[in-house]
Amino acid sequence: MRYPTVLFDLDGTLIDSGEIILSSFRHATNTVLGRQIPDEVLAAAVGGSNIYDQMRAFDEERVDELVRVYREHNEPLHDDLVAFEGIERVLDRFKTEGRQLGIVTAKRRKTVELAFAILPLEPYFDTVVTSEQTEHHKPHPEPVLTALDRLGSRPEEAAFVGDSPFDMGAGKAAGVFTVAVSWGKIHPVERLRETGADAVVHSPEELLDVL
Repeated sequence: MRYPTVLFDLDGTLIDSGEIILSSFRHATNTVLGRQIPDEVLAAAVGGSNIYDQMRAFDEERVDELVRVYREHNEPLHDDLVAFEGIERVLDRFKTEGRQLGIVTAKRRKTVELAFAILPLEPYFDTVVTSEQTEHHKPHPEPVLTALDRLGSRPEEAAFVGDSPFDMGAGKAAGVFTVAVSWGKIHPVERLRETGADAVVHSPEELLDVL
């Protein structure tokens, strides 16, 4: 077993939530600010800092209102959430092999629980690090290192799988093997390669070969 510990991002990696996130950003910025911001601008910060920091980039004085409207739109959409095809089979294989699994996400715990309530993913994971549990956020290594500390794992025996440049940056800074996935459709694959992904995969099954 090359990596006995495997950490995963959540949005765009395990769950197909990219359109949910973008539609909620569109709704919030259009409703509160009366602005139609291009999707590539809205998506640029997804997966890194928390939602307040992301909204601050659009309007520092109306952050709270933007977050409130975003969440009012976003939370009900979780009822239709799905995991990416093949992800559960891969997680099941990893657990059968005895690996420790963790989630490192920019979401708050309450929003993660919305996903867990719809999808049977929670039992696979030994730890979940959410945005309110660390002082710094991806691409800072603290969230990844927090997960490793909880699992009693060393960086050299761990991999981090994610779909954003923030995941790759955090993983590289923490000293773990980084795997970028292309199926999230939130961030261009070119950006993931530029931020130092050790491997790029295009289907969940490819993770079995890489890891």
